[in-house]
Amino acid sequence: MNFRLPIRLRSSKLNSVAAMAEEVSSSSPAAAAATATAASPAATSRSSTRSLWPSVLRWIPTSTDHIIASEKRLLSIVRTPYTQEQVNIGSGPPGSKVRWFRSASDEPRFINTVTFDSKEGSPTLVMIHGYGASQGFFFRNFDALAKHFRVIAIDQLGWGGSSRPDFTCKSTEETEAWFIDSFEEWRKAKNLSNFILLGHSFGGYVAARYALKYPEHIKHLILVGSAGFSTETDARSERLIRFSQTWKGAVLKHLWESNFTPQKIIRGVGPFGPDLVRKYTSARFVAYSTGQALTEDETRLLTDYVYHTLAAKASGELCLKHIFAFGAFARVPLLKSASEWKVPTTCIYGYDDWMSYEGAQEARKLMKIPCEILRVPQAGHFVFIDNPSGFHAAVLHGCRKFLSGDHISKSLPQGLTSA
Repeated sequence: MNFRLPIRLRSSKLNSVAAMAEEVSSSSPAAAAATATAASPAATSRSSTRSLWPSVLRWIPTSTDHIIASEKRLLSIVRTPYTQEQVNIGSGPPGSKVRWFRSASDEPRFINTVTFDSKEGSPTLVMIHGYGASQGFFFRNFDALAKHFRVIAIDQLGWGGSSRPDFTCKSTEETEAWFIDSFEEWRKAKNLSNFILLGHSFGGYVAARYALKYPEHIKHLILVGSAGFSTETDARSERLIRFSQTWKGAVLKHLWESNFTPQKIIRGVGPFGPDLVRKYTSARFVAYSTGQALTEDETRLLTDYVYHTLAAKASGELCLKHIFAFGAFARVPLLKSASEWKVPTTCIYGYDDWMSYEGAQEARKLMKIPCEILRVPQAGHFVFIDNPSGFHAAVLHGCRKFLSGDHISKSLPQGLTSA
């Protein structure tokens, strides 16, 4: 879940948008393609309803094809060969109580998947993105990790290049089932077991819930800046309560409960969306980066990719209010399930991550399995983008028992700290 606490929002409208979804052009070919897409009526879909907005602003210049094309442009930076596929997870069994299975049609759903070449016998590492993101956000990590793992990254159902069914969930239980059960169908289709599961932010929450339900398939769990540990009783809640009593807090809380997402803003501004996204990616990953800032090419390609994934049909993004209360507090905190944890776990946080590692520390006290908490310097919530080398060192250290070779140190890598 890649958004900041509303209490930390700052003055500009851009920062307000970016803060709610922290996962969330020029003369280059990628930027030109994005601009051409935004200007082309043939590549857009118009709203059939009347609106006060000019028709040009109602265009949504994206599609699954556009998302996959922008994904390929972004992954052109990656040197390791990979395969991309749309894994069929079916339309669901008759009479299923899982809402994503209930569709006006019985068309199959698909999970967008990329698999990177690896050495034979390498352990499998499955990577799940966070809120407002998609698997391409790991583009700075695939080369390094593919040297040690068979890396598979997915777009969760309703995100990125995966199918985007109408989101009909009405409760926390149904919403969790949407993500957990669709991931299990994907696992079956891929015939995977005994793999390492990594999830970032909201993806960490999903990964943890999946591991609680299906521990037999996971040999190690890696939670990166994971959401879900914090509760409304921790130290931050008092500040949030005070903030919610102000008019700004009341407005933001109303928007949260109304399921108003940053993606709606991107769609609403039509052809101005790419520029808004560009300003965000430039600010978050270049101007204010504390670690290895993105290059100009990386920023351009990521902007193109992020725009298309955000502007597409609303689906998985609507999970937010069902999983988290205002302030990013989990409605069903992972802390309550800590004693049931059955999979050894490594938690990774950037030093400047707004998602506190202290909740994971509290959960660890209740766990009956090994749980290691590592902190990476010069990194915020997107530790794998901010400080890729530090992130890779943390992942390899967490998985050291599954890896072989002199390059794998048993001691804590320099720069990392154990919490």
